[in-house]
Amino acid sequence: MIFFLYGQDNFRSRQKLNEIIEKYKKSQKSGFNLRRFDFAETDFQDVLSEFRQNSIFQEKKLLVLEGAFSSPDLKEKLLANRKALLGSGDAIVFYENDKLGKIAEKNAFFKFLQKEAKSQEFNLLSGQQLKNWARKELTKRKCEIEENALEKLIEFVGNDLWRFSNEIQKLASFKPKISIGDVALLVKPKIETDIFKTIDCIAAKKTKTALKLVRQHLEDGESPLYLLSMIAFQFRNLLLVKSLERDGMNYNNPYVIAGKLGMHPFVFRKTTQQANFFTLEELKKIYRKIFQADLDIKTGKIEPVTAIDLLILEAKS
Repeated sequence: MIFFLYGQDNFRSRQKLNEIIEKYKKSQKSGFNLRRFDFAETDFQDVLSEFRQNSIFQEKKLLVLEGAFSSPDLKEKLLANRKALLGSGDAIVFYENDKLGKIAEKNAFFKFLQKEAKSQEFNLLSGQQLKNWARKELTKRKCEIEENALEKLIEFVGNDLWRFSNEIQKLASFKPKISIGDVALLVKPKIETDIFKTIDCIAAKKTKTALKLVRQHLEDGESPLYLLSMIAFQFRNLLLVKSLERDGMNYNNPYVIAGKLGMHPFVFRKTTQQANFFTLEELKKIYRKIFQADLDIKTGKIEPVTAIDLLILEAKS
C-alpha cells in the first residue's frame, strides 16, 4: 500500500501522517519496523535496500519517505524503480511538507503517485471550512465560541493551524464559552501577517495603505520599536533570499532551504514572492535606511513613530 500526502497545510497533513503511523503501531506487535527517511539527508540506495529487505519479524514495515520531490534526479530514480515500489509488501508513505507547485504536478512521478497511491492534498483552509475546523477543535475540548468571537479569532490568527490550535487550547482552558472579549483579551494579533501586507504596499508604492496598516498597530498598543524590528526582520529575510537568487540557489526543496535559513516554510514562501518586486540594490538601500532609523531613535534624534513614517515614505523612492 502506498500513501501520498502533500499540500500547503502541513498541520493537517502531519496529523494524517501521525494517524497512519499510530494505526501501524497498533497493528504490529514488535514496533521495530517503522523506518523514516528524509531524502535531504538520505542516500537513495539506502531507501531502495529497504524496499527489498524482508523483516526478520515477519511483519510489514512502514516506510515514511519525506522530500521525494527535492530534485529531478531523485524523482527519476524513484520512477525507474516503480516496480520495486509496487511489488513491496510494505506500507510506504510519501510525505511532502509543502505545496508542490504546477511544475512538480506535471512530473511523471507525481502522476504515478496520483494513479497508484492513496493520495491526499491538504490545501490551506479558508472561509467556512476554516470556521468548521475551528468549531470542531473547540468541541473536542468541550468549548463553544460565539460567531463574532470566531471571526475575530480568524482575523487575529489567520489560517496558520499550528498557531490556531495553540490559541484554541488556551481559550478552551480559560472558559467553556468564548466571547469576542475573551479573544481580544487572550489572543494577540499576528503582526507578522500585517508586516507582509505593509511590505507588499511598499513594493507597490501604496504608501498611504502602508502607513494606515502601521497606524492600526500603534492604535492597538504595539510598540513602535517592535514594529520597526519586525520590518527590519522581514527586509533582512528579503536580502537573504535575494542573495540566494543572485548566487543561483535552486528552490526545488523550499522546506529544506527554509530550515537552513531558520525560517518557517510560510515565511520563506511569502518572502520569495515579495523578493521578486525588489532589486538587490533596492533592498540594501532600504535596509541601510532601517539601520539609520534605528540609530536615530536610540540616540534621541527622532521620535520612533516619525522615524517609521519617514522610512515608509522614503523606502522605495
